[in-house]
Amino acid sequence: MSNNLSITSENGIRLITINRPDKLNALNRATLSELDAAIDDAASASEIYGIAITGAGEKAFVAGADISEFAGIGADEGKKLSAFGQNIFKKIERCSKPVIAAVNGFALGGGCELAMACHLRIASENAKFGQPEVKLGLIPGYGGTQRLVHLVGKTKAIELLMTADAINAQQALQYGLVNYITTQAELIPKCKELLQKIHLHSPYAISAIIRCIDACFTDGVDGYKTEVEEFGKCFAGKDVVEGTKAFIEKRKPVFNNL
Repeated sequence: MSNNLSITSENGIRLITINRPDKLNALNRATLSELDAAIDDAASASEIYGIAITGAGEKAFVAGADISEFAGIGADEGKKLSAFGQNIFKKIERCSKPVIAAVNGFALGGGCELAMACHLRIASENAKFGQPEVKLGLIPGYGGTQRLVHLVGKTKAIELLMTADAINAQQALQYGLVNYITTQAELIPKCKELLQKIHLHSPYAISAIIRCIDACFTDGVDGYKTEVEEFGKCFAGKDVVEGTKAFIEKRKPVFNNL
């Protein structure tokens, strides 16, 4: 049972809501642990094909880490905390099912890092993104220094990390940090629409794409070799048979989806 998350499922889509609105949904250790378990559960649930993560209320997706837990932390504890968060966010990034961040307000610090760990990001009009850790004498610890570079490029990432400037939804779209901007009311429906669109296609191919893209950004891994392997594996499954048959017969394919 989750104390800091609200979890619902509807028509194959799992909605995970960070539910600490009085703390602007800040990520404390307990919330991170619950999120870790929630991702495991959604990934293993056969009836779930897509996941959306959002924050409770209209002010914040996740306003950052819970700074109150930083008091008295030394270097060793800091390393453990960083590794703990990174492992959970890497699990989201490597999830075999598509994960969308529904950013409904502030996505700062750990919140921005959480959004970036998701495969896609949809922002409400009032969303704001930033990595303000330098104001605390810190740096991002949950993968922010790495993913921000991949998403917006080295030059802009360095600026945002060093100045601690926050950017609005339009700027985030311009920089390639988000995929779409919607109203608050349309945020979750847009996530569901996108997940349903993805669900029309081969579930194995979607998972293979996630693995290939992850390989592209993993040190010591040849992404092109991963693509060769995954391309070959596709031919061992039934989806490619149905997909090519449907193409020849000029009809829409019907994959073994839910």
